[in-house]
Amino acid sequence: MKHYKLVKEEKLSGTEVSVYTIFLIDEQETVFNKFINENKNSFKSELKDIVQRIKVVGNKTGAREQFFKLKEGKPGDGVCALYDHPGKNLRLYCIRYGKTLIIVGGGGEKATQTLQEDSKLKEENYFLRQVAKDIQDRMQEGEIEFSDDYMDLMGNLEFKSED
Repeated sequence: MKHYKLVKEEKLSGTEVSVYTIFLIDEQETVFNKFINENKNSFKSELKDIVQRIKVVGNKTGAREQFFKLKEGKPGDGVCALYDHPGKNLRLYCIRYGKTLIIVGGGGEKATQTLQEDSKLKEENYFLRQVAKDIQDRMQEGEIEFSDDYMDLMGNLEFKSED
């Protein structure tokens, strides 16, 4: 059972895109911070690059499709991966809502052809699929909605999800 809430990541958000992350209530840490801490020793320059790209998306370009590897989850759930440069090893999963809102999740080193071959990537990806489903369910129930400019999520953003 994961207890989490969606929180806006002000340092990464900008005029073009709001960046949210998933705060794990039981661990008192965001999934994105966990990703950074797990990879800061082995992939320091790649992490800097990822954070910089998220800031550029937030402040300059918006969340254009070409920046993401789409269809990393179930059809229509918005789960994707931030494109890395060729030859880079880190994979960061996100949920993309159009060009104006992304939720950054976790990820890890991509050392296999498919995420199913890597238990860490599979766990991170499937958790984001669950988050996307939780959000979709709440939207259908009218408990969560987008702000008028589609840059923010409003409503009940705290979840207890079955693992």
